[in-house]
Amino acid sequence: MRDLATEHGPVGKLFEDQLDADPARFELSANQLRQYEEEGYLAGVRILTEDQCDALCEELAGLADPSHPGNSLFYEYNSNESADPNTVLFHALGAWRVTEGFHDVLWNPAFTVPAAQLLGGPVRFWHDQLFCKPAKHGGVVAWHQDYSYWTRTQPMNHLTCWIGLDDSTQDNGCLQYIPGSHRWPLLPITGLAGDMDAIQEVLSPEQREQFQPVAVELKRGEAAFHHPLMVHGSYDNKSERPRRAMVINAVRDGVHSDTDETLLEGVPVVPKGQPLDGTFFPLL
Repeated sequence: MRDLATEHGPVGKLFEDQLDADPARFELSANQLRQYEEEGYLAGVRILTEDQCDALCEELAGLADPSHPGNSLFYEYNSNESADPNTVLFHALGAWRVTEGFHDVLWNPAFTVPAAQLLGGPVRFWHDQLFCKPAKHGGVVAWHQDYSYWTRTQPMNHLTCWIGLDDSTQDNGCLQYIPGSHRWPLLPITGLAGDMDAIQEVLSPEQREQFQPVAVELKRGEAAFHHPLMVHGSYDNKSERPRRAMVINAVRDGVHSDTDETLLEGVPVVPKGQPLDGTFFPLL
């Protein structure tokens, strides 16, 4: 199957309206930039239209089948990563290599323009993720900091963009943040899909006092951007509706490898000290 990682630009027409628009239309306001700096996140940014959500959900339905012909292109693929056998959390990395929509969304200026503002410079792709919680028995994503999984890249100049493909609410397991936690130091990893309370074991008394979750409810197609040290997670989905989301993880151009081991499964080694670039880390 064709590996779309070799294409550094849109291959379809799903985002042509945004690509033809004035980039200034997608710029964040001074107040939005200030909120991100103060709280560590910014929510409610419109990234996708209803039609684009529909197209991505159609692609996702195929990708969720382990027998999909492009399955071997994923860096990581978990039909169910939940630690609880009674719940399901579909989690996969690498959809951008497989289908046109998940590939082309990376170049959508509704994402790249605010990402460049938040990173303070040119945006380079790191990797994508799919997170899907089915209705009634969707699993949790435990509290964590993204950068705790990314220390193989330096310096810490990363950005996460979480995009809802469904309306996300507290009922179906929306994203939740601990405002201000982006100022905390890097915490030990306590698991991504297991115990929601495990993080409490590694917090200081002051951090436990500040641990006041804020639920971020988003309309379909809206996004939340957050800092790499922001503590975040999401509870289970017991509602009658699915909660599907995609994530774009980006870095400022110039971030480099801090290891001589592979950065992502199946990707050629980027030697320690060398900047992320080439086929798998395109400049957006």
